[in-house]
Amino acid sequence: MRILKLLFIPLLFVFAVSCGDDNSNDVPQSNERTADDVRADFEKLEINPGINDVRLESLINGVYWNFRVIAPTNSSPSNLRPLVLALHGASGGSSTAHLNTGCYVEPGLAALDAFIISPNAGSDEWYDASNQQQVIALVDLATTYWDVDADKTMVMGYSNGGNASWFYSDYFGEFFSTAIAMASSYNPERTDGTVPKIDVPMYVIHGSNDELFPVDTTTDFVNLSKDAGSTIEYVIAEGLTHYKPCEYVSVLQDGVDWVLAEVWN
Repeated sequence: MRILKLLFIPLLFVFAVSCGDDNSNDVPQSNERTADDVRADFEKLEINPGINDVRLESLINGVYWNFRVIAPTNSSPSNLRPLVLALHGASGGSSTAHLNTGCYVEPGLAALDAFIISPNAGSDEWYDASNQQQVIALVDLATTYWDVDADKTMVMGYSNGGNASWFYSDYFGEFFSTAIAMASSYNPERTDGTVPKIDVPMYVIHGSNDELFPVDTTTDFVNLSKDAGSTIEYVIAEGLTHYKPCEYVSVLQDGVDWVLAEVWN
């Protein structure tokens, strides 16, 4: 069984930042759960083909990860399926943001016949430590306990979720074999002026009329990363705007075709 190493790392980071004393290596305090607790609860989840809306108690007592699972109908040990982490747009604590999969996620990713996990970011940003822990733990748990092909894992998202797709490809590339970022604006440049190569092959989609993230800015960011050696297929969707994500279905389907032909072939 794989070791769920990232269940621990972000949590330790949170404690180190919030406590800042010499007790961070002591016995876990009463509000903590162990990784074994999380594993046991995840293993008990009843996931049926189709849509499953579930919640899982995290490493903190009383704090839950709420997520939707869209499960394929024919997964088995002899038919391992891809895994997609679909990260919703916007932020600010909408309790239902992860349920909005019917707009573009489900029709856009249908050809993959994948396990799709759509988590809720809560009141934190996708790049905050709490969500780093949630996203990577869900990848690790799903690839450990479900009939998932661990070589076919994708992170994708729209707007804020698109930025997160860049982020997780950039900083947690060992967990994903590809990414699709939609309507995003992610500056790959580090504070010291360097731009690292992103090892995860990416398909980046941006509307030519995006009102929130100007297409020229996103194009510049894409070119910065490509110049650093990243593999990025960049598509400007003519006439599409930022606030109508449902109109991106056909462009997302093209991205899936690219993944199947160029990355997962």
